[in-house]
Amino acid sequence: MKRQDFRFFHRLRVRWAEVDMQKIVFNAHYLMYFDTAVTDYWRALALPYEQAMQQLGGELYVKKATIEFHASARCDDQLDVAMKCSRIGTSSMVFTGAIFRGEQLLITSELIYVFADPVTQTSRPVPDELRRMLTAYEAGEPMVSLKLGSWAELGAHAGAIRSEVFIEEQGIPMEMEWDEADHSAVHAVAYNGLGQPVATGRLLQHAPGTGKIGRMAVSRVLRGTRLGRDLLHALMAQARQRGDTEVVLHAQRSAEGFYSRLGFTLRGEPFDEVDIPHIEMFRQL
Repeated sequence: MKRQDFRFFHRLRVRWAEVDMQKIVFNAHYLMYFDTAVTDYWRALALPYEQAMQQLGGELYVKKATIEFHASARCDDQLDVAMKCSRIGTSSMVFTGAIFRGEQLLITSELIYVFADPVTQTSRPVPDELRRMLTAYEAGEPMVSLKLGSWAELGAHAGAIRSEVFIEEQGIPMEMEWDEADHSAVHAVAYNGLGQPVATGRLLQHAPGTGKIGRMAVSRVLRGTRLGRDLLHALMAQARQRGDTEVVLHAQRSAEGFYSRLGFTLRGEPFDEVDIPHIEMFRQL
């Protein structure tokens, strides 16, 4: 088994608490590593696990887990945990896992999951939508589709994500979240393979030749999966298409690094907006 056999990798570093007196990893921790990788695998599919399983009408239960040891991981090793869906049966699916230190194969695993009724835990057929998404991901197909449109077209889905992130998670008062600018803005919404909205943002005409990007929100469990980057690029492309030469945004200070890595530059002094520290940032198009 080689690295090129996998598309998905989860990276981790071995901690002192995970090793024995010989400074090699306790055997039981490898199952934890694979379980963590499976969690990130669902994130790679842009599936918030709880909401996805509710819509699919079932739950996944581990039926069998096997591990084969080839070599030991040691404290401070940087490991890549690879995972792939290798087979989908009527009601079960098999995930093949491997742990690498660089190119060296350390551990292999096979995890068998059963899709089942969450109340009775009796097996059910794997839903066609889930089967399709798993097959598409392993084939290298994109897991997210982006739509651009007006508030009339996308407002219900954009509003759902903004309510989840800004009102419920960040505690912004509802009356401060919604404004008239929504009706003149271009909105972007990202959808997963189940048609669930998972990220949103909007583009305003701030001044002649200048667009303003705002209300950027990504479902909490899917942050760090490049959704925000793809959404931002789509809004910048829309600004460039209509002739803007610059885009500006008011970044929460906690997200400043994210925008800096995408080419945005600080401008002016920090300020509070809805009682949250912000800074203006801009980028030439």
